[in-house]
Amino acid sequence: MQGWKEYQEQNKQRFLDELLELLRMPSVSARSEHKQDMLACADKVKQRLLEAGADKVDIYPTAGHPVVYGEKIIDASLPTVLVYGHYDVQPPDPLELWHSGPFEPVIKDGKIYARGACDDKGQFYMHVKALETMVKTNTLPVNIKFLIEGEEEIGSNNLGEFVKAHKDLLKADVILISDTAMLSMENPSIDVGVRGLSYIEVEVTGPNRDLHSGVYGGAVANPITILAKMIASLHDENNHITIPNFYDDVQIASEAERAEMAKAPYDEEEYKKDLGVKALWGEKGYTTNERTGIRPTLELNGIWGGYTGEGAKTVLPSKAFAKISCRLVPNQQHEKITELVINHLKKIAPEYVEVKANPHHGGDPYVTPADSIEFKAASKAIQETFGKPPIPVRGGGSIPITALFEAELGCKTVFLGFGLDSDNLHSPNEKFNLFNFYKGIETIPYFHKYYAEMKTVRP
Repeated sequence: MQGWKEYQEQNKQRFLDELLELLRMPSVSARSEHKQDMLACADKVKQRLLEAGADKVDIYPTAGHPVVYGEKIIDASLPTVLVYGHYDVQPPDPLELWHSGPFEPVIKDGKIYARGACDDKGQFYMHVKALETMVKTNTLPVNIKFLIEGEEEIGSNNLGEFVKAHKDLLKADVILISDTAMLSMENPSIDVGVRGLSYIEVEVTGPNRDLHSGVYGGAVANPITILAKMIASLHDENNHITIPNFYDDVQIASEAERAEMAKAPYDEEEYKKDLGVKALWGEKGYTTNERTGIRPTLELNGIWGGYTGEGAKTVLPSKAFAKISCRLVPNQQHEKITELVINHLKKIAPEYVEVKANPHHGGDPYVTPADSIEFKAASKAIQETFGKPPIPVRGGGSIPITALFEAELGCKTVFLGFGLDSDNLHSPNEKFNLFNFYKGIETIPYFHKYYAEMKTVRP
């Protein structure tokens, strides 16, 4: 609508300035020293929601970091959209690899560089400005609720209890999330699903203390060596996961679905060039897009033990550690997979070490049917602003709370992300294109418009 475009154009610099203010706040949920920063960021989100036109905004404490809830209810007979996002961000380490300060946003070549620029401050803030656009132009076609949490990057440990305790408050017809990516701005896409997650930490113990590697080396098993061998055994020569029963519940994609996925633009040489690798790696028999969307994976996220400081120390360590994550696909359950992985690691451990394995967090995979009105409304909105229909794809990442939303609130989630896979999420030099930020603010009101129209005529 012309009124939306004019309002957004008149206020685009202010929209950006407000986002930059949010990005300067080091809301790192994983670190206790940032507790006050988390509280300050929650307060700022509340302030911005009220300024955008929300009638009610509250900050709810949890056992961890607080949840920000806001709403704009205009007519109980209209559909209600619940917007979910998160104000917490990943730790910025390693700091030496950043080109500029992670919490000192810099705009270069049309991109905002800062921790949280895309994941997820830039993306959830598009919804705040979309609300403002519709309120100020008196064109809001739905009721809107906001649920902006502070623990997504550490597993949303307390959000489940919050949702269960506030079902009436959160009651909605659809969940709208912008925490995913598009293929490109030239080839817009919508995630029809995200993978689940199982995350564990492993501790392998050998001798009861660190030993002199000359005196004891060759006589006592080295926990780092043993752990490395155990991890290496988790994939076979075809990069297939070797844990018994791991694939039992995997939903096999149909040939028709695989054919649809193959329509997505993909340049393998450009893909390798962007990542700085000479060759790709993955499960035999599947394409890159399939490996990152419809197939489960097991990845090593960190491994350490012994002496890692400057210089040399000839030590045979007492312990070795690893962090392992599995990405899951439809029908796999994260609790079951976590148990399978832990039991397998304990089973394959040789007698000269002891293994402890503890789950961190997880969540089940989620799929939004492409024939649902939720998806159709999002697709139509993108076609309106991009001039072409989006390509449906499966996202490789995880948003663990989505399965719980459907179980507890009884409504579908639609993913309307405007990031790019190349935005360095969770890495140094995270970025978000200004074009994407503004295009999101432009597109989101159309989702509300078309969803209201489709929901009203639904039989």
